[in-house]
Amino acid sequence: MSLIYQSQVEELICRLYEEAAIKLPVDVKKALQDAYDLEEDQTALLNLDAILENIKIAEEKNLPLCQDTGLPIIFVKMGKVQVENLKEGIINGVKKATEEVPLRPNVVDPLTRKNTGNNIGRFIPQIDIELVDTDQLEITIFPKGFGSENNNALKMALPGEGEEGIKQFVLETVLSAGGKPCPPIVVGVGIGGSSDMSLKLAKKALLRKIGEHHSEERMANLEREMLEMVNATGIGPMGLGGKTTALDVKIEYADTHTAGLPIGVCIQCWAARRATGILK
Repeated sequence: MSLIYQSQVEELICRLYEEAAIKLPVDVKKALQDAYDLEEDQTALLNLDAILENIKIAEEKNLPLCQDTGLPIIFVKMGKVQVENLKEGIINGVKKATEEVPLRPNVVDPLTRKNTGNNIGRFIPQIDIELVDTDQLEITIFPKGFGSENNNALKMALPGEGEEGIKQFVLETVLSAGGKPCPPIVVGVGIGGSSDMSLKLAKKALLRKIGEHHSEERMANLEREMLEMVNATGIGPMGLGGKTTALDVKIEYADTHTAGLPIGVCIQCWAARRATGILK
């Protein structure tokens, strides 16, 4: 079993952060273009055109898509590999990206609001590690802007509320958010587990490509129903009306306690940034 060195992790993190900050994934760009092609409202068309132009300019000038380059959230799938100083490699990679991309320093003390200056702080970057049965280390950068993150919501529903309760809570959350998260949005829905787990599941659901439905048909059907429901609100691009309020709705779920039905909703803005790389 070969060793993955800390320096390799640092370089991968920096490269992925640059990619995520500057270039939207192909599936997101296609979904935004599809929304433009579908739209008839003139104000919505103007907003979607501005978004598409923004994407083009960012790639041409090699600049971040948005001034909010997000809170650094790192998803790690660790297979049967040996890694030298994984945490230090991730931290140094984020520091390097902050200087070289460059990224806006976003990380502050929650009370004093003092900025750390390098996007590193207490328990930040946020690192999620999943053990998997592979021979590789997979790392996904998920820079999360807070215009959308501030509209997330949690409900500890009663079991009897069921699917209708889930759909109603998602709808209420989207209506409350309105134009604040810079729609068209992507909605992640976490069902089950515990309170914190449902929100984590909602965020992990956002890692799936737009248009890629849940592997279980019952959940895929619920995703389709909720997407139709959200787009029927007419909130539209940037909250100014139109056909596309959400590009997609993604569900992830876990079994839960017999007495509860946790529901977490995580909203992502149109700049649904993510980038994945692999080390062996």
